[in-house]
Amino acid sequence: MSRDWLAPWEATPPAAGTAPVHFASMVRAMRRQARRGQLLPFVVTLDGHLVGQLTVGGITWGSLWSAHIGYWVDRRVAGRGVMPTAVALAVDHCFGVVGLHRVEVNIRPENTASLRVVEKLGFRPEGRRDRYLHIAGDWRDHLAFALTVEDVPEGLLERWHRTQAARG
Repeated sequence: MSRDWLAPWEATPPAAGTAPVHFASMVRAMRRQARRGQLLPFVVTLDGHLVGQLTVGGITWGSLWSAHIGYWVDRRVAGRGVMPTAVALAVDHCFGVVGLHRVEVNIRPENTASLRVVEKLGFRPEGRRDRYLHIAGDWRDHLAFALTVEDVPEGLLERWHRTQAARG
């Protein structure tokens, strides 16, 4: 994976002097959250190789039944439809298997590649979240996008495939 490709988009600890999160501790934290039903971590593979990661986080029940999705993809496969397919699969899993009602994706306005993912999949723009997430040493604004289960009764992967077929 290319660090320089991902570094501008990676979350960072906001407290001055806080050590960066190490991979092993991140995996342990993700496992704890997954056991509590708050997180679904997925790896993204292509032809048997790891090419990305997708996390369904912030799973909330009560009267909300919602979660948010974050993801990254290797530069070598960017633009080939890998991440839209992965997001569509994850959304279908969230709606069909998990039973969620709503899924959000929050993206930095300058992250044109990620903006293309939600555009391709037909996520609804819902506004701006000022100083939403700490990334690359500062609080960064994000644009919010969402889908509800009613938006994709046929499933998001089916809609994505239909859109791709129409483009030829």
